[in-house]
Amino acid sequence: MAARDIVIPADAGAVAIVDLDAIAENFRLIQDSCPGADVGAAVKANAYGLGVGPVTATLANAGCTTFFVATPAEGLQLRIADANAEIVVLNGPEPANIRTFLEGRLTPTLNSLAQIEAWATARASTTTGIADAWLHVDTGMNRLGLGPAELETLIAEPARLDGVRVSTVLSHLACADNPDHPMNATQRDHFTAACERLASSFGPFRASLANSPGIFLGPDYHFNLVRPGASLYGIRPSAKRPNPMKQVIDIYTKILQLRDVDTPMTVGYGAAHQVTGTRRIATLAAGYADGYPRAAGNTAATMEGSRMCAYIDGQAAPLAGRISMDLITIDVTDIPIERCRPGQAVELLGPNVTPDDLADAAGTIAYEILTRLGPRLHLEYRGGTG
Repeated sequence: MAARDIVIPADAGAVAIVDLDAIAENFRLIQDSCPGADVGAAVKANAYGLGVGPVTATLANAGCTTFFVATPAEGLQLRIADANAEIVVLNGPEPANIRTFLEGRLTPTLNSLAQIEAWATARASTTTGIADAWLHVDTGMNRLGLGPAELETLIAEPARLDGVRVSTVLSHLACADNPDHPMNATQRDHFTAACERLASSFGPFRASLANSPGIFLGPDYHFNLVRPGASLYGIRPSAKRPNPMKQVIDIYTKILQLRDVDTPMTVGYGAAHQVTGTRRIATLAAGYADGYPRAAGNTAATMEGSRMCAYIDGQAAPLAGRISMDLITIDVTDIPIERCRPGQAVELLGPNVTPDDLADAAGTIAYEILTRLGPRLHLEYRGGTG
């Protein structure tokens, strides 16, 4: 979308445009890549910052029936938006929030023997029968999930799951964004072995291993259900391969003011950007409070080798100096003056800059770029059901 086609509301500094049709297309691409597996969707952290209501409605319309959140509070918010979906809470239950799970009809992920006990005990006191749950087996991530010793205890003491029906066993890949990492195959093999042992003790269940990058490791990682998150929102599954996903979000801000500067003047905090020769600087109405990472700013003495640019009608304008809370400064010397007026729309993310590009410049990952989008961004949706 060209900057000249963007209208930024007068009372906003920047607008974020979410392409719901692109999210649906990304979901269908993943379905096509996993013909033998169901496809769920991670919508935690407000659908990675893009708005859980519109995003979930779009995914449900595309055929998604299983959604993943991190906390019970996220699950309740999603339940209001979708009365029928399976909502899986990945952080699992605690004694103090069991009621939230029950009232919201949320599916718990049981990550430890203590969570298994808490859930089984709570369910024994209800009249709603055997509870479905997901069981998390750690295969090397060493965050959540039953470790080897707890898995052995559970298999040796199957009564711990009395009253609880395990519908799905999952694990999580640590290095799937690096397709050549040997840990991928090691975790897959550990997961396969754990599932075989659990099935012998507790009967059949679904198995789920692949996150977004894991999906693109191939069918050996798909099992019965895959759990994409970032790839649905256009983030590349692998830094070593071309990104097959469609970009989902564009962000545009506007020029507030222009000024001419010359040697030995500097731009921005810390006098970190010293100009060489006459330059024209545009100040933009967005900053790190809107989610644009401070670390992406260019502070070199010249614009040679600058890491990040904004774009005006497709023409690059390098960042000049540090990112402020509310403002970004860019060098527009090489852009015709008639396209550099106060109010002119400027692309921060869009056809020329992906979330991965911005993340690379800031030394982070695109997941963080999206989930840290600021609440004062004016959010608009195109296409989809939203």
